[in-house]
Amino acid sequence: MIRIRAALKFSCCLVLVFVILLMPFERKVDAHAYSAGYTTITFTQSALEMTYALDDLSVIELIGGDNNKNGKLEGSEFTAVSDRLESLLKENLLLLINSEPQEWTQVHSLTLEQESGAEKAVLKVSFPPVQATQSVSLTDHLYSQDSAANYVNLLTIHYGSSNTTQALSGKYRDWSMQLSDKDYAGLPQNLQITSEASDSTEVLSGWFSFFKLGMNHILSGYDHLLFLFSLLLARQTFKQYAAMITAFTIAHSITLTLTVLGIISLSPRIVEPAIALSICFVAIDNMIRKEVSYRWVLTFLFGLIHGMGFADILTEMQLPKSQLAVDLVSFNLGIEAVQVILIAILLPVLGLLHKWRFSRRAVLAGSSVAFLLGGVWLLQRLVFA
Repeated sequence: MIRIRAALKFSCCLVLVFVILLMPFERKVDAHAYSAGYTTITFTQSALEMTYALDDLSVIELIGGDNNKNGKLEGSEFTAVSDRLESLLKENLLLLINSEPQEWTQVHSLTLEQESGAEKAVLKVSFPPVQATQSVSLTDHLYSQDSAANYVNLLTIHYGSSNTTQALSGKYRDWSMQLSDKDYAGLPQNLQITSEASDSTEVLSGWFSFFKLGMNHILSGYDHLLFLFSLLLARQTFKQYAAMITAFTIAHSITLTLTVLGIISLSPRIVEPAIALSICFVAIDNMIRKEVSYRWVLTFLFGLIHGMGFADILTEMQLPKSQLAVDLVSFNLGIEAVQVILIAILLPVLGLLHKWRFSRRAVLAGSSVAFLLGGVWLLQRLVFA
């Protein structure tokens, strides 16, 4: 018991030291795991319309402008950097029609708007219409010089009675399609007619791109990974591990689905600190109990919170409900694939660890580190949010 208390005291002291050291840099440390752009391309017979939205924190990361260092772009700050932002987007969002680069001659607006509870820079631009049998492609080079960035462009395409979705992520972020005679014949004359059209559309989903997005999303979600590691660290039977993993999968799948469908909604200001708190709670549980029991119950409850954290990127995309099923399942399967691989690697290693005579000390040390990191994230998300 004395060792446990000492570990807790040591971890608390380390948390305070880390918070003090990180305070001057808290915006950088707390930068979102994913920077996400949201592109909508709409085909009409008179023009190709493109809307691109990027959250204000990503804008700050790319070109600065946060003069008062509050982690947000205010109206006057955005006005001061809007020309630079427009130039940056022109250089990095490359649209080609029949392999010919298109000039940005018709930029309608670049404004700072509130979407899904966050400030976003929203660009609206028109390009010449795409004719039948012509090809069109989009290449996104944003963040290409920043190897540490996790950036995704969530793309929605509207053409006539069809929609298609794609998640452009990784090193090569390209999308292309060729407009058939049938596709062109079904295009509306202008954007107003498109907005008034019926919701009964044919849906095509880039399911594999959402599968990869799910994989990348959890791999860049260090808080989710640390929570999973903390759950697995304590000595358990195979049956206990199986029950716990199943509970976490079911729980986060439930809230991921309900959140993306808009049935439930909880502010990130609540969800993100709760995720950090879950890490601290499990770490302490590992330290105060030599043998865990009924951990699947605890895992299920915290899994509900983590599911809402997984949902944030898809919620902001505002996918049409008609195509949510495939995209949502693909995204969730990507998350599960990574979890299964990590668990398959960790369990044999942990099995060997628990045969070691000093395994209890290793669990205490690992849990102390998890508590430390969870505590730093918790204080950041409560104090600096």
